[in-house]
Amino acid sequence: MNAKPFWKAKTLSQMTRAEWESLCDGCGRCCLNKLEDWDTGEIAWTNIACRLLDGQSCRCKDYDNRQATVPDCIGLTPQQVETITWLPPTCGYRLVAQGADLYWWHPLVSGDPETVHEAGVSVRGRTVSEAGIEVEDFEDHLVDWPGEEP
Repeated sequence: MNAKPFWKAKTLSQMTRAEWESLCDGCGRCCLNKLEDWDTGEIAWTNIACRLLDGQSCRCKDYDNRQATVPDCIGLTPQQVETITWLPPTCGYRLVAQGADLYWWHPLVSGDPETVHEAGVSVRGRTVSEAGIEVEDFEDHLVDWPGEEP
């Protein structure tokens, strides 16, 4: 008898900490700086990565302390997943919250953390660090790909 995988059997709020953390596919898209139009709420993506994002692994270099180091870093919760509009369309948290399945390249499906990179979903090799870039220059780094499906 094959049991359903936890992401099909549980809601986000029912998941253990380990299950929750494993929903992150390691794409790094949520760690890109975004610009929000104050009037419309529209999000514009940049290729500027948080200074804590490791551009090769697409993981945070100091995950446990990230919010102390980067005060505007948002620690996702099940409730926030429902309301945050800028989560990438391929995000495992967003997909599960919407009742959709994970993509074939998600490490929980493929069994390999490299498939997210091989599928061209991650930010690997496509970003610049925010270190040394002035906020007023962020508009020079606008890109569409983080908000798109591969």
